[in-house]
Parts: sequence; C-alpha cells; structure tokens
Amino acid sequence: MPNVNLSAHFCSTAVCPEGKSKIDYYDNAITGFILECRASGGRTFHLRYRDPHGKQRQHKIGDAQSISYDKARQAAQTLRSRVVLGESPAEERKTKRSIPTLAEFSAARYMPFVKGYKKSWDSDDSYLRNHVLPKFGSLHLDQVSQEAVIEFHHEMRAAGYAFATCNRMVILMRYMFNLAKKWKIAGAESNPTAAVPLYEANNARERFLTADETQRLRDALEHSENTQLRYIVPLLLLTGARKRELLEAKWEHFDLERRTWRIPTTKTGKARHVPLSAAVLSVLAQLPRWEGCAYVVPNPKTKQPYVSVFYSWNTARKQAGLPEVRMHDLRHSMASNMVNSGRSIYEVAKVLGHTQLKTSQRYSHLSQETLLAAVDASANAAGTNWGAAQTVKAGENLVSATA
Repeated sequence: MPNVNLSAHFCSTAVCPEGKSKIDYYDNAITGFILECRASGGRTFHLRYRDPHGKQRQHKIGDAQSISYDKARQAAQTLRSRVVLGESPAEERKTKRSIPTLAEFSAARYMPFVKGYKKSWDSDDSYLRNHVLPKFGSLHLDQVSQEAVIEFHHEMRAAGYAFATCNRMVILMRYMFNLAKKWKIAGAESNPTAAVPLYEANNARERFLTADETQRLRDALEHSENTQLRYIVPLLLLTGARKRELLEAKWEHFDLERRTWRIPTTKTGKARHVPLSAAVLSVLAQLPRWEGCAYVVPNPKTKQPYVSVFYSWNTARKQAGLPEVRMHDLRHSMASNMVNSGRSIYEVAKVLGHTQLKTSQRYSHLSQETLLAAVDASANAAGTNWGAAQTVKAGENLVSATA
C-alpha cells in the first residue's frame, strides 16, 4: 500500500506490479484517497475512511476511464469533508440501493399488512393493480414526486373517473407512504402526496327516507318472496349497520340484556358496539331461528349468510315506488332520523362507528320541517314581533309593498 503524490500523469501510467492481483496507491495530500490498479489493467478511484462507529469503509468514486483525475480529486475532497462531519457516504449509498420500488413495497409490506386487518383490502388491491402500480410501480419510493402524483390525479379525472375515485387513489398512496415512513422504509422520509389537493366531491349521494316512504317500503316488504327481507331492512334502518355487518352477524354477538350488539370486524378493521333500541329488540324477538344455526338473518335454505339480497331488495323498492333508494341509504336515513330527533352529531358518529365527524356530517340531514322550526324558534327568542304593523307618524308617506 504505497503512498504517492497522485496526479493525472501518475494515474494514467500506474500499473499493478507483476505477480499481484491489485495494488492500492494512497494519496499523500487527501487522507484516504486511493487509486486501485488491477492486474487486468483497470483503475478505480476510492475514498477509504472510518465511519462514526469506527468501522473502516470504502466508497467507490468512479472508474478512471469514466472520470478524470481532477474530477475524482474534487469528489474525494467533498466526500472527505462529509466524513469529517460524521457522515458515511458508503452507508448512504448502501441505503440508497435498498430503497424498494412502489410495486415491491406493495407486495412485500403493504398488502400483507392490510390483509390482516382491513376488511376492504380487495378494493386496495384492485386500485393498485389497475391504476397506481401501472403508473408508479417501477419507481423507487424516493422517485415518486408530488408533480407526478398531481398529474396522475388530473389524468384520472380527464379519463372520466368520478371525483371520489380520483381522490381515492391519492388517499391510498398517502396512506402507503405514511406507513412506509412509520416503518422507517428507506426512501419514504417524505410523503409526495402530503400537499396534493383533493377534488371537492360534490357528487356524493344524500338520499334519506321520509316517514311516508318508510311506510311504503314496509308494506312492500310484507309481500316479498324473501321472508328474511322484512327483518333485514328494519334492522338496517334502526341500527345504522352496514349490510354485510348484519348479514354476517351471529347471535353470540348480541347481549340482549345490556341491549348491545358487538360487531367484531368493521370496515375499519376494529370492533364496535351498537346500542339496541326497544324497536330493534322487538324485531329480533320476531326472527325465526334454526337449531344449530348461529346467524341472525341467514338464508333459510343454506343456514348461511346471504351472498346477496339484491334481487329481492330491488323488487321491494320498486313496488314501494323507490327504485333509486339503495340499501346503504337505510344507514343514511338512520343518521338523519337521529339528528332530526335532536341528537348531536357526536352521538351519530358513535352509533355509526365513524372515526371522523365529517363523515357523520355527510350522512346527517335535517328535514325542512326541522329547519323551519329552528328559524321560527330563533325569531321568537328575539323578543320582537317584526311582522306586526306599526303606527305611522303624521307626514310620513309609505308605499304599499303590494302597490
């Protein structure tokens, strides 16, 4: 390991001594700056140093045929300055090379994680396969830029996708990068989706059943060929549960004495408790039960949860004159009924199992009658009857509003 004064001339003429596979020439001026000469004739510039833990490291600067001596020397000086400040260029390069692509992170970490707790993981899988990964899958995490995400967001909208669908892609990517950062995955130190604005989803459906519509629906259910539908619909309307939560519910999840229903796995992957009204207890008491069947509203033929109740529901809603009402609108209606009964938005969120109040605010709906009663109450509280005629002083000329 001879020490020499490295120069452009020396580096172009230096050779490996006969009988050796390689030799390292150490520069006298820059500590750790090396020219490696191999028996094959190849030459490579390196910087050898000790990292903050005292371990010897060697950072490759470049091949002598690809980088000039002057450039290599400048690089060595810059790297040496970083070493003095406690950095480790070789370790940084190793970390850089370990950064996974978005496709690799999705397959190795994200999808296995969400499959273990998220009930709707198949939706994430579909969004990734059909939209996100074709665009970003081959990029390493640190290569995904904010500009590219915004462009992707706009491209989806230009392709005709709904605002909510476009937003869902950004939200999914945002969650993935947040998890990667939480798990300290290399390349995820910053989230490229953090400041990407979402579309204002003003196309959200808000359909709530009125008292008259509810009665018409009940009458139609009495004539349904699906004898379980007459119980399924009122239970959804009175509990605010999601359809699949009810169809897969078991009697062991109900504590009728305490009037509570524990849903073990919800949309968010967490268990929640639904309080049971007296009306719900009445419906539960009417339910037919079969020996050995654990489900609350099973298919009478299979004694297993229904795969789908769409056809019988579709027939009933059409007979009731409500062809546009979805089964999920029963959940919306429950929230609306609670708010119109004077219950707070916090109570609605608790009953429906929402983690964010803004979700409950979307589902909640104040009827026109409730709003009119509210403004009338405000006017009465003012203490002044603005509608009463007042005495007109002499000399004042007034023009009638109806003139």
